[in-house]
Amino acid sequence: MSPLRCRAALLAAGLALMAVGTVWADTPWTAPDLAKSKKNPIAANSKVAVQGKKLAQTNCASCHGTTGTGNGPAAVALNPKPADWTSKKTQEATDGEIFWKITTGRGSMPSWKHLPETDRWAIVQYIRTLRK
Repeated sequence: MSPLRCRAALLAAGLALMAVGTVWADTPWTAPDLAKSKKNPIAANSKVAVQGKKLAQTNCASCHGTTGTGNGPAAVALNPKPADWTSKKTQEATDGEIFWKITTGRGSMPSWKHLPETDRWAIVQYIRTLRK
C-alpha cells in the first residue's frame, strides 16, 4: 500500500473510531444489577472518608476536580464530561454502582481495578460526604 493510501486509511479509521466513541459517550452508563446490589463492606466512618478523599485527590481530581464537581483541569478535553459527584444523579446511585464504575471504567474514565478494593470502597465513602 502506498504511503498516501496508508495515511488515508488511518485517517478514515480514526474518524470512524471518533464517531463510535461519540455515540458510545451518549449512551447511558448502567451498572449490572448484581453490581448495583453490592453493599460497601467497610463500615462508614470519618477515618475511611478521609482516606477516600486523599485517594480521590491523588487519583481522580485531575478530571473530577478537587471538590468532585467534574471540573478538574483535564475535564475540558473530555467527552463525556466527568461525573459531578455532588449531583443528585451520582448521590442516588447505589454504592455498588459507584464502586463498579470506578472499577471498570469506560471511555476516558480509566479502570481503577489496580487500586486495592478497600481503597475503591473508601473513595465511594468519600463521594457520599459530598451530598449537597
